[in-house]
Amino acid sequence: MADVKQFKLPDVGEGLTEADIVSWKVKPGDSVTVNQVIVEIETAKSLVELPSPFDGVVTDLLVPEGQTVDVGTPIIAVDVSGEAGAAATQSEALAEDLVPSPPEEGAREPGIEGSPAPKIERQAVLVGYGVKLGTTTRRARKGQAGGGPGAGRPPAEPVSPPAVAGNGDSARPGTADRPMAKPPVRKLAKDLGVDLAALTGSGPEGTITREDVQAAAAGPAAEAPAAMSVPAVPAGGEERIPIRGVRKHTALAVASSAFTAPHVTEFLQIDVTETMNAVQRLRELPEFEGRRPSPLLLVAKALMLAVARHPMINSSWDEAAQEIVVKHYVNLGIAAATDRGLLVPNIKNAHALSLPGLARALSELATTAREGKTQPADLARGTITITNVGVFGVDTGTPILTPGETAILALGQVKQAPWVHEGELAVRQVTTLALSFDHRIVDGDLGSAVLRDIGAMLTDPVRMIAWG
Repeated sequence: MADVKQFKLPDVGEGLTEADIVSWKVKPGDSVTVNQVIVEIETAKSLVELPSPFDGVVTDLLVPEGQTVDVGTPIIAVDVSGEAGAAATQSEALAEDLVPSPPEEGAREPGIEGSPAPKIERQAVLVGYGVKLGTTTRRARKGQAGGGPGAGRPPAEPVSPPAVAGNGDSARPGTADRPMAKPPVRKLAKDLGVDLAALTGSGPEGTITREDVQAAAAGPAAEAPAAMSVPAVPAGGEERIPIRGVRKHTALAVASSAFTAPHVTEFLQIDVTETMNAVQRLRELPEFEGRRPSPLLLVAKALMLAVARHPMINSSWDEAAQEIVVKHYVNLGIAAATDRGLLVPNIKNAHALSLPGLARALSELATTAREGKTQPADLARGTITITNVGVFGVDTGTPILTPGETAILALGQVKQAPWVHEGELAVRQVTTLALSFDHRIVDGDLGSAVLRDIGAMLTDPVRMIAWG
């Protein structure tokens, strides 16, 4: 007898309320074991792999890839009865030994050759198409009217004015009068005034693609009736990207920071020729073998020494308690541009690390961010941040504070430039620093003192030894 259990989306971070289903690692009919990775999700901060809490056989994926779901929503169903596991094992053994004969119509699962269709009645889960009706309740999207299973179905007879295709559940497969298209494609068609029912899809199994809609919009078939007064659309069309995951979190965070903390940004151009020479010397030392120190290493060290000299720069504003919280430790944030958006993981207790230890931590932080494996804990409790905009080939910028922090230092590109050195004009390695700070906590004299100290240490790295 089947014993089906549902796994609900857990809170994998601090205060997580929702997450996006990025990719399923299993499919219906697969056997799973406890702690086996079954799905990859994207939270507001990072990608997270979720393990199975059950031993058994997957009966249904309740949420399609690409959908945003609330914490507590069932996302997968697993049959944990012993009979299900035994049947799956026997089926796998038979599949290895037998050569399948040509199937009768409807006898096989679409897209899986040689595999008898499971007896579980379900609707094929395709990205963007939804799942079996009644398995889960989908959260209404902002700006979208709710509707039952029949929402968006075209009427049997033509009516006037004509219905606009692409709303409601029109992308659910399985009926001839409902064109198959993913939600972003339906939205694009609605924006461009294209009737999906009039298109022939070029995608898998006749799915209507974004290119199909854009091609229709560029041709005469996309011309709307004059009564609708739809403005002309450029031939190139438009693309709409859902705001979710890291991008959504970053947008909310920077907007909140920009309009909560009064920002002040100061700039300082400095000669870093000696710092660049010191970086080359460090690369030759055995303690840094395989770590390849960069100028960012010495910038980070200089910032932490400046924090030790001016602790107020490493603080936060507690509005509820009406207090300034001074942190006597440094969780050093490093802004990292990733394919998923901007992340600011931080090195915990960076102030206590040796220079080789700091170099290793910076390398590991960058590698983890690039691979999309940064965990929520790595993004929490930062105290001060560095953003290295120089890697993008720009001189500097006006960085926005990481929420909850008081200062952020921007490092511009290092380039050769004419510079007065020891009373004579010379070509030197020059960069520009920018320090943004919360003016509720940091006055101009304190911000200037911090920036001057950092500049002095990078101009003459020996000062790091003297001030350390």
